[in-house]
Amino acid sequence: MLALFTQPIDAARMIAVPKIDWLAIGPPVVLFTAALAIVLLASLLRGRSLQHDLDDWVVLCAFAGPIEFWLGRFSAIRYNHDVFSIIVMLAGIGSVAFAMGVSIVRKHTFAASLVIALAGVISAVAITVAQWNVVRTSGSFTSMAGAVAVDGMAVFVMGVVLVATVFGLLLGTSWIRREQLEGPEFLALLLLCATGMLVMASANDLIVVFVALEVFSIALYVMTAFDRHRIESQEAGLKYFLLGAFSSAIFLYGVALTYGATGSTNLVTIRESLTGLVGGDNGLLMVGFALMLVGLGFKVAAAPFHMWTPDVYQGAPTPVTAFMAGATKVAAFGALLRIFVGSFDLLQTDWRPAVYGLAIVSMIVGSVAAIVQTDVKRMLAYSSIAHAGYVLIGVQVATESNGGLGGTSAALFYLGIYMLMAVGAFAVIQVVGRARETDSSLDDYKGLARKEPVLAGLLTLFLLAQAGVPLTAGFVAKLTVFKAAVDAGQFQIALIGMLSATVAAFVYLRIVLSMYSGDEHGSATPVEGNRLTVDLPVRITISLTAALVLLFGVVPGWLLDVAEHATSILAG
Repeated sequence: MLALFTQPIDAARMIAVPKIDWLAIGPPVVLFTAALAIVLLASLLRGRSLQHDLDDWVVLCAFAGPIEFWLGRFSAIRYNHDVFSIIVMLAGIGSVAFAMGVSIVRKHTFAASLVIALAGVISAVAITVAQWNVVRTSGSFTSMAGAVAVDGMAVFVMGVVLVATVFGLLLGTSWIRREQLEGPEFLALLLLCATGMLVMASANDLIVVFVALEVFSIALYVMTAFDRHRIESQEAGLKYFLLGAFSSAIFLYGVALTYGATGSTNLVTIRESLTGLVGGDNGLLMVGFALMLVGLGFKVAAAPFHMWTPDVYQGAPTPVTAFMAGATKVAAFGALLRIFVGSFDLLQTDWRPAVYGLAIVSMIVGSVAAIVQTDVKRMLAYSSIAHAGYVLIGVQVATESNGGLGGTSAALFYLGIYMLMAVGAFAVIQVVGRARETDSSLDDYKGLARKEPVLAGLLTLFLLAQAGVPLTAGFVAKLTVFKAAVDAGQFQIALIGMLSATVAAFVYLRIVLSMYSGDEHGSATPVEGNRLTVDLPVRITISLTAALVLLFGVVPGWLLDVAEHATSILAG
């Protein structure tokens, strides 16, 4: 064993490794590294005394030393040694600085973890902007032996996920402090969840899609059950885990059948192999399509695979619900667009009827079932099902020759707008819910406008935006989806969508009516004095989302151009 590590490395006998473009995998690598740093920081600092400072320094250097040594040996063969030695030196300096800072942040573990998380997300955003500049000027590119593809759609989805991650960190920080829970673990789980979503957005291989799906799903299961003070949170986590594991198994079985029919899991290779299957006997492939659509339908909360949504949205901590509604749907729809629209477009006549049915059922079930609910979080849960149906309209018409770009860009635009509306609404609900989140019933919102007119007005804005009222971003989002359907000649589904939106408007107006017509002795009582406590992170989240909802409602051209340009890069 010792000889194995001491013998010289023969470059000629080494197995060739796939070429890695670090720009392609930069955002998930940064977030994953930040999550590991948070876990390491928390494990070193929690419950330790100052006498262990030297031990912490030794442990960190023990980790850094061998890693730098073996990276240096490897770099001597495959990379420019002078350049890599600078990187190794910087890594060593960073390790020492981090170790020396252990004693400084010992009493501020959560604050230090939050700084690491925000720095990781901001760095990922910067890399994503660099990716957008590259694909806009030079076109799309791949990495990791074609397993990862960076194009306009991937960058757009990653950008939306990262924005939702920032809002999730802000809301989670406020909730952690209010509930007095362990903070670093929550932040690390949130970053791991976002990491899986970023990988899923740019996955160019079905196996990579499945791995990314499991990465963010497992983290999301734990986050859902994170509130140990509430049995509802633990029940929601268990239900989400059981149904999520079942749906992941179905998706994996669909991947296996697709591999059996095409001989590959790479999406580009699959698309090339479909040329010989068009018009032939492809029953095995159709079953694979159906199973993958079921697995992704669970993640986007499309009916009839929505059974988990109301209970999980209601039982999960509100910041987790906000992140789940805003980011999970975006990542899952990004994978669905890449698989079906990007690779299986030659067999669109086979899978489009299934998407057509899912869209109609989702809109009807989400709109009608929300009417009979008495809990605001459950109402918004069913509302998210209806919104999944609206996005599916864009997916269904995305491959039409006269409206292809319109359908895909409309779906992407709707996903970005829905993230803002959902996060903003749940941020207000988090404030009204107070400690232990006991106040989410419709009766608890009676008289809120008298006691908290600003909060009531902002929640009204988010609800009216989801209803599609003009001068809000929700109106533009619905208009683009319905226009794409009409341009593609799908008048029936556009009409059903408009009728569904009319029914859903009643649900939102019901909440608004409760806030403005309840008696002054309603349950929405303040925590301190005569006001509900709104701390800085929540205030920033609500203000930004409200401003963007109004901005894109009045001037939506910029985001529409970005979404359309993203799909044109994908098509090219």
